[in-house]
Amino acid sequence: MNDPSATPREHLLAALAEVIDERRSADPERSYVAKLQARGLDAMLKKVGEEATEAVLAAKDDDADALVSEMADLWFHTLIVLRARDRHPDDVLDELARRFGLSGVEEKAGREVAGQRSDK
Repeated sequence: MNDPSATPREHLLAALAEVIDERRSADPERSYVAKLQARGLDAMLKKVGEEATEAVLAAKDDDADALVSEMADLWFHTLIVLRARDRHPDDVLDELARRFGLSGVEEKAGREVAGQRSDK
């Protein structure tokens, strides 16, 4: 695996997904990802919730450095959940690309018509 710090930004999410995949089966005593994986989906989801809350608090406190740090933690933990559900960051990027250029109102209406959850 290449050094993620040397990975171009446009490939960073894919590189992180690869690292997460490698570490999921590692020794939980030596890998945070493996430890979280061993604890199960509920533990992973709890971490996403915790990191989201910390990001919200940093934004409310107008602490730009803390906000960036907490968002990095949040993104990382959401990548762990994606991989636990056999999804890839490219799936999310594809969805964002699909929505690009749509107004939020139009996009939400399209989900309602399609029978998707619209309470987001």
